[in-house]
Amino acid sequence: MPRPIAARIQPDAIRHNLQLAKQTASGSRAFAVIKANGYGHGIERIYPALAGADGIALLDLDEAVRVRELGWTKPLLLLEGVFEPADVELAIAHRLTVAVHCDEQLDLLAAARPESSRGPVDIQLKMNSGMNRLGFRPHAYRAAWERARALPSVGAIGLMTHFANADDGQIDWQLDTFDAAVQDLPGEQSVSNSAGVLWHPRAHRDWVRPGTILYGASPTGVARHVAGIGLRAAMTLTSRIIGVQTLAPQETIGYGRTFEADRPMRVGVVACGYADGYPRHARSGTPIVVDGVRTRVVGRVSMDMLTVDLTPCPQAGIGSSVELWGDQVSVDEVAEASGTIGYELMCALARRVPVVVADDTEHARATQAQGESVAA
Repeated sequence: MPRPIAARIQPDAIRHNLQLAKQTASGSRAFAVIKANGYGHGIERIYPALAGADGIALLDLDEAVRVRELGWTKPLLLLEGVFEPADVELAIAHRLTVAVHCDEQLDLLAAARPESSRGPVDIQLKMNSGMNRLGFRPHAYRAAWERARALPSVGAIGLMTHFANADDGQIDWQLDTFDAAVQDLPGEQSVSNSAGVLWHPRAHRDWVRPGTILYGASPTGVARHVAGIGLRAAMTLTSRIIGVQTLAPQETIGYGRTFEADRPMRVGVVACGYADGYPRHARSGTPIVVDGVRTRVVGRVSMDMLTVDLTPCPQAGIGSSVELWGDQVSVDEVAEASGTIGYELMCALARRVPVVVADDTEHARATQAQGESVAA
């Protein structure tokens, strides 16, 4: 029998979160961002839930090809664009929209000779409005747009930027910079990430780019910041108790003896560790759920195991169910207690963890049962 650990992917949660994002930015079309293999959820697993998106955005050409092969016919945006001539040919062949953020990428497009039957490449011309990663500086943006417009290999030109700290409300300085630089330039605009979708209506524009909220995680990495919004967890990581120890006061547990019992206590050993994608730096006190009861991680996370305080659930023992994150304890809570963000935990799910895809009926039953449990 395999280890009792599994990640359950819930496409219906992604469908729900996407619809919520579209309702929030009701005047905009939405690129569903599925970079990093759908934030670790698996593109093929979540693809049926993306039907309501107006476009899909990702990073890798191979992932873009996979999405086209799945049958996607709507816009498909490469967020970092192309890097060599062969990439341009693939973009043309698969009708991709490519971000353009530097002169070298314009050079690649200038050298391309698309077949007339396939048409030119649509682009999103990216401005560096203050993030200082990718994009043309505001003073150079108009010249880049003029050059792109003159290229026969370029079709529609979208206007794009990315916020540095939309999660803490500070977007006006970038948005004002963007607006000044694109004044009177034609083209659809795309500036909002997940935080922009939730909290900055001024930035919704023609297209929004929801990413982490599609998977039920907070753009800030703090669970309370999305409390009440209605996001659903798209990934639930579960395991079971495989061992129980009873500690006397002052006894320690685990590597480094970082946790010392201050009273007699039962400790459960869970079949999950950092080799499964659970953060090694999760400190004692990180929330976890055993048999539906919230408790805490104690001691240091090992490669294959971690330990939990069974005091709040005295009936728990070997075989008891454990939720590491998901419907009952959010990935943001685990991440916050571990000094990271939910993005990292979802993307770090290890290959060795079996993955199960829940059907819509199953998720509806689970949600109803959870609600009845809370009401009781």
